[in-house]
Amino acid sequence: MTTAVVPGLPALGRCLVMGVVNVTPDSFSDGGAWFDPDKAIQHGLDLVTEGADVVDVGGESTRPGAQRVSLDEELRRVVPVIEALAAQGVPVSVDTMRAEVAEAAVAAGARLVNDVSGGLADPAMPQVVAATGVPYVVMHWRGHSHDMASRAIYADVVREVRDELLYRVDAVLAEGVDPSMIVLDPGLGFAKSPEAGHNWSLLAHLGSLLDTGYPVLVGASRKRFLGRLLAGPDGSPRPFADCDDATVAITSLAAVAGAWCVRVHRVRPNADAVRVAGAIRHAAETAGPTPESGSAHR
Repeated sequence: MTTAVVPGLPALGRCLVMGVVNVTPDSFSDGGAWFDPDKAIQHGLDLVTEGADVVDVGGESTRPGAQRVSLDEELRRVVPVIEALAAQGVPVSVDTMRAEVAEAAVAAGARLVNDVSGGLADPAMPQVVAATGVPYVVMHWRGHSHDMASRAIYADVVREVRDELLYRVDAVLAEGVDPSMIVLDPGLGFAKSPEAGHNWSLLAHLGSLLDTGYPVLVGASRKRFLGRLLAGPDGSPRPFADCDDATVAITSLAAVAGAWCVRVHRVRPNADAVRVAGAIRHAAETAGPTPESGSAHR
């Protein structure tokens, strides 16, 4: 099995696992659990012990309806955590839409910038990424959390997401970002309607992004569309933290399809899933001719 190699991050020959550390009081899935810096640092170390290849540190919630925090507050939240984890050899990514936060995070030891806006929220972001020389996750995005639901209108969600992502890639390349440093993310849950099935269509046609030649990151963990799918008899969505098994299922399928990385909240079961997926892909790539159906054992 071969996977895309992104400079500055582990090259393990399988799908990477990115563990989430939300240094926020209001993230949709675990708001407040890791808001204390010491707890956030310990959580990041625990995720590595459980099998995370990369730890994604974010200081601003992007849940539907969330309002932005100030630059100073975002810096206060993430920089000490990134610095402490990086000092212990942990590969860290920073989840931010701000160029100044990205720059400070890389200076503190972050090896990747994970920008859910794909450079749209802060026009200075591509120049910062180009100057720092770190890998850059360009996610499909149509607007900030407070109004993104109104933008979830597509005639063909797979084609439009792919085209809009590649348009963003052209824009960041024009600002000097190295094409070998770019990772694509379809932005599951961001301006995607659960009722319209947008997220499922993107997952079912992940090959549309993989065919671009860029590594692809999949972030389905605990997203609302999973809770809607697993709703109870009364129609109440399943709680976020109770969607982890469904997340593992998506991780397995995405890894078999060839995703470069999955971003998850619970690392251990997802790390197991990518190992299983890696074994399946390896068997598929190295297997000899299959027996003719007539001679197969029953």
